[in-house]
Amino acid sequence: MTNTSSVSAASLSASGFPASLSGLPFAKGHGTGNDFVLVADPGGTRELSAGDVAAVCDRHRGVGADGFIRAVRSEHVPEGRALLQTAPEAEWFMDYRNSDGSVSEMCGNGVRVFVHFLLAENLVELAEGASLVIGTRAGLKTVTRTAGGYAVDMGPWEFIYPDHAAAKSMDTVVDADGLEVPRPGLSVSMGNPHTVVALAELKELAATNLAKAPSVQPEPANGTNVEFVVPAEPLVEDGVGLVTMRVHERGVGETLSCGTGACAAAVATRFWAGPEAPDAWAVTVPGGVVGVRFLTGPEGREHVELSGPAVLVARGVLL
Repeated sequence: MTNTSSVSAASLSASGFPASLSGLPFAKGHGTGNDFVLVADPGGTRELSAGDVAAVCDRHRGVGADGFIRAVRSEHVPEGRALLQTAPEAEWFMDYRNSDGSVSEMCGNGVRVFVHFLLAENLVELAEGASLVIGTRAGLKTVTRTAGGYAVDMGPWEFIYPDHAAAKSMDTVVDADGLEVPRPGLSVSMGNPHTVVALAELKELAATNLAKAPSVQPEPANGTNVEFVVPAEPLVEDGVGLVTMRVHERGVGETLSCGTGACAAAVATRFWAGPEAPDAWAVTVPGGVVGVRFLTGPEGREHVELSGPAVLVARGVLL
């Protein structure tokens, strides 16, 4: 967790928000229950502290959300300017923060909602079947509008500890409330870090308490999101792999869905299942179902595509 900045009573608006947020228009959206507050800042003029973000995302005193997304033109963000050097089409940058105000690399559900927000704000046009390149701290993401939502090329995946994966061994030990004993995990990077743990039964998954962050040893340098997955029995139906997942997101807690986490869960389960495992997966999360597909990227590496819905549910202005 990142410490949020404190504010004095004199710097608070009448609503209790930091005065710097007063009058800020926002939208509220979600992707399979993973919810976000979104603001448009095309010119990059809005400075938001960790405390500002945490105040807005607070579910009791603020709007409430798993994350905060600022839509800003890439030219106004250092990471965005770097991406523009090789991808001038990446006009928009998704400035994503966790609900505690800490900066995060990417969010798979968030990037779908981000593009949906850009469309609703009339900042971009995107016909069904067309694609848009978005800048993120995890690099470029290509988002395609589909009949039922959006599909995102999440880019290549990789093992965080490749030597363990090459030896077909687990690389971490994970302990969580509700588990009788610590379990082995496999660490996967989707541009952000994930540790995936396989459980045998749905009742074991339901009994795992994710209100408290699981202990992961060794823990990746910047922390990790932890996914607990139960493969279906049978694992594959009609050529599609099936898993059920719950997740604890670093800097957030348990969420109803995690897009990059669903990708990591599919990566790990497919790895465990062996070379005959399918390339298409359906991942059930508490907030719904997302699709994961493996494909060959333009540079010849294996990429992961995430698909699912995106919804805006409200608009407002902070008082």
